[in-house]
Amino acid sequence: MPELEEELYALGAAVAWPPTPQLRIVRTNWEVGATTPRIVRTNREIGARTPRMVRTNRRFALAAAAALLILAILLAYTPSRDVIAGWLNLHTNIQRVQHPPTPSAQAGRNLDLGTPTTLARAQTEVTWTVAVPSSLGPPDAVYVKLPPLGPSGGEVTLVYTERPGIKLSGLTGVAVLVTEARGKVDETFFEKMLGPDATIEQIAVNGHAGYWISGSPHDIAFTDADGHFYSDSLRLATNTLLFDDNGTIVRIEGDLTKAQVVQIGASMG
Repeated sequence: MPELEEELYALGAAVAWPPTPQLRIVRTNWEVGATTPRIVRTNREIGARTPRMVRTNRRFALAAAAALLILAILLAYTPSRDVIAGWLNLHTNIQRVQHPPTPSAQAGRNLDLGTPTTLARAQTEVTWTVAVPSSLGPPDAVYVKLPPLGPSGGEVTLVYTERPGIKLSGLTGVAVLVTEARGKVDETFFEKMLGPDATIEQIAVNGHAGYWISGSPHDIAFTDADGHFYSDSLRLATNTLLFDDNGTIVRIEGDLTKAQVVQIGASMG
């Protein structure tokens, strides 16, 4: 609004407004005694060769045309158009292009999954081939966690958000986590880490030994590539599938049924 006012004041100073004509008040014979005077022009003005009124009208027309031209220029300039629209409350008449908001954060960034990266770059950080479940498609985000924070050999996590038939967590904004690391499962302490609220069932995934963990498990433990004990948190605290894919431990977390999680695990073969 301040910019518009400055431009209008500058316009007023630039326009050559005509001088105010000299007027006198007279009364006709039949108006004597009337309470409202009549304004007429002097004889000098009426007998002029070029009537003052014609010149005045022409000047006003030129001034109005100049004002319309400047207004058209201001409307063609986006910032001025927005100011005028806001002043006149014509937001519905002036079209604005809305740009979709860009994501403010990467999926799973608050789950302590490691360093955000790409699938190709994560592959260069580990020695095994990172498997991607074809039933879920490319991940929405990828993280890598290397020693000393992660297990020896590193750990890669694939993050998935919305997928057909799979619920999205309102707390984490994540639907499925697929975590891979080199190592093996040691049943002697693995079952003790799950807690009393979880149940465990041995199953096979593409011929590989696996465990279906239902309930609300919060922690898991395995032996890493160097034979060291390594414990990790289950970020979604939901049903989990854990299986050994030829020396790579694959962990799938999500609000999934056993049939769904086995299908995801089988699509990684």
